Amino acid sequence: MTWTFTDSLPEYRTQAGDFLTAYPAENTVLLTLLHRLEQGRLTGGDPEQAPRHGWWRPSADAPVAGAWLQTPPQGIRLSTMPVRAAVELADLLADEPDVTGVGGGTVEARAFADAWAAHTGATATVHEEQRLYRLGELAVPVAPGRLRPATPDDHELLVPWLADFFEFVGFPGFDAAGIATQRTLAGEFFIWEDEAGRPVSLAGLSQVIVGMTRIGPVYTPPEARGHGYASAVTAGICEVARERGATEVLLYTDLANPTSNSIYQKIGFRPVADSVIINFGQ
Repeated sequence: MTWTFTDSLPEYRTQAGDFLTAYPAENTVLLTLLHRLEQGRLTGGDPEQAPRHGWWRPSADAPVAGAWLQTPPQGIRLSTMPVRAAVELADLLADEPDVTGVGGGTVEARAFADAWAAHTGATATVHEEQRLYRLGELAVPVAPGRLRPATPDDHELLVPWLADFFEFVGFPGFDAAGIATQRTLAGEFFIWEDEAGRPVSLAGLSQVIVGMTRIGPVYTPPEARGHGYASAVTAGICEVARERGATEVLLYTDLANPTSNSIYQKIGFRPVADSVIINFGQ
C-alpha cells in the first residue's frame, strides 16, 4: 500500500484524475472541488491556506484506487477507496493540525475517523449522515411560477438566503457573499418565482463534469415553505442539467430530514450510497 501527497494541483489531476472520473457519482464532491480549484474558484476554504491532495495505490505499479482532497479549514474529503487505504491515510496524517474532520462514503469515513481518534485522542462527532441520490425518470411537479437563472441583481437576496442555509446545515463560516457572486456568474444558481414574480426558492447546479452534475444547495425561506417550491425548483434545474448534457444528476440529502428525502424521491431520485461528515475535536 502506498499514499503519495502533493501540493500541485496539475500533478494531482494527472495522477488521480482518471480514477476520479471513472466513478463520477461516488467521487462527485472531489470532482467538483477539483474543477473549481482549477478555475480559481475556492468556495468554503481559506484562501490563505493551500489545498492539499493525495492518491493511493495498492502497490507501487498498480493503478490509483483512492484519493483525498482538503481545502482547509474544511475537513478532508475521501474518494471511494478500500478501508485499509482510509486507515493508512489517518495514520500518515495523525500529526497534521489542520485535519478538522472527514467526509466521504460511510464505511471509508468512519474507518478514517476511528483510526484518527485512536492515534490522536481526538473525539469524532457525526455532523451529518447523508444519502446520495441519482435522478431516474423525472416526474415534474405542478407548482405555480417559473424557473429563471439568478443574475447579479439577485445578490442582495441570495446572500441572506445562503447564510441561512449554511447556518442550518452547520457551516456558518462559509462566505455567502463570495459564493453568491461566484456561482451566479458561473450560471450555477437558479431561482423559482411564484405567479406574482416573487423569488421564493433557490437551487444550485454544479458544472457538468464527465457527464455528472450535482444539485445543491436547495433553499426556500420559511415564509414560502409548504407550497411545493423546493420540488419545483429542483425539477426545473434537473431539466436544465439534461439540457447541458448531464447523464448523471445527483444530490445529497440529510438522512435526518425525512421531508427532503421524500420530496426528492417523488421527483424521481433513487438512492446510490450513504455518506457521512464527521468533525474532530479535543
